[in-house]
Amino acid sequence: MATPDARGVVLAVHGGAGDALHREDTDARTEKAYRDGLAHALRAGHKVLLRGGDSVTAVEAAVRALEDEPLFNAGKGAVLTDDAGFELDASIMRGSDLAAGAVAGLRHVRNPVSAARLVMEKTEHVLLVGEAADVFAERNGLLPVTQDYFWTQQRWDELIQAKRPAGTATPQTTGTVGAVAIDRKHGLAAATSTGGMVNKMAGRVGDSPLVGAGTYAKNGTVAASATGHGEVFIRGAATATIGHLIEFGGRDVASAAYEVVVERLPGLGGTGGVIALDAQGLLAAPYSSESMLHGYVTADGRLVTRVFPDE
Repeated sequence: MATPDARGVVLAVHGGAGDALHREDTDARTEKAYRDGLAHALRAGHKVLLRGGDSVTAVEAAVRALEDEPLFNAGKGAVLTDDAGFELDASIMRGSDLAAGAVAGLRHVRNPVSAARLVMEKTEHVLLVGEAADVFAERNGLLPVTQDYFWTQQRWDELIQAKRPAGTATPQTTGTVGAVAIDRKHGLAAATSTGGMVNKMAGRVGDSPLVGAGTYAKNGTVAASATGHGEVFIRGAATATIGHLIEFGGRDVASAAYEVVVERLPGLGGTGGVIALDAQGLLAAPYSSESMLHGYVTADGRLVTRVFPDE
C-alpha cells in the first residue's frame, strides 16, 4: 500500500520527472543549484501563506519562481520546438469553486502561470491559445519578452541532440514545474507550467494547460500537478482521476495517486509523476519515471527538497 510522502504539508512543488540525477555523477554545484531552485520556489509560495494569502496566490508565486529559474523547463530555460522556437503552456485552478485558467502556445510571456491566472479571473473562458493569448496577457499588464529571453545553451544543445539520427540521441530530463497548496481557510489550489517536450512539433499542446490532466484542485479532495509524458496524462485524465478516486472511491491520496501514476499510466505508454496534496495536508509524490524533482514545506516551516531517487 502506498504511504503519504509527508504530513502537515502546506505547499509542495515539482521540477519535472524524467531522467534521474545520481549521487555518484552529480557534482556538488549541480545538486545545490537544483535544491536552491526548489527551495526558492517553496519560500516564495510559503511567504504568501504566512502572510495570510490564499492558496492560488501561493502556487502562482511558487511557479513564477520556477519559471524564472533556467534549470527547469518552464519560462526561462524552456525547451525548443522542432522549428527552434518556444511555445509555453500553463494552468491554474482554485479548489473552492473549480475556477480555472490556462494558456497554451505562448511565445512572449515571461511568466505563463500569471497569464493563466488572468484568464481565470478576467474572462469567462478557461483556455486561451497562441497569439491571442499573448495579446491578452500584454493588454492585462504582463510585459512581453522576445523569444531569445527563454534561450539557454543547455536547451539548445538538447534540441541538437534530439535531432540526431534515431538511436544516437539520448533522452533528456523533462522539467515541467508545478505547485500545490492549502491555505488557512482550507482552500486548495494547483498550478503547472511547461515548455513542453524537446523537439516537439510546433503547435503541440501537452497536459500542463489542461484541467483534469496536468492540473486539478477541489476543496475537500485534492490539489494535484503532474509532470511527464503529456499525451499519456491527457488520455488518462490523470489529475482528475486521482481526485475522483478520492471523492467517489473513498481512497486516500497516496493510494489514489500511486494507482494512477504508477499502475495505470505506464500501460498507456508513458511515465511521469505527480504531487498531490489532500485537504488534511497529506502529500503524495509518486512517479513511474526514474525520478521526480520535488520538495515541500510543512505548517511548522520545515522545508524539504528531493533531487535524488533514493531520498
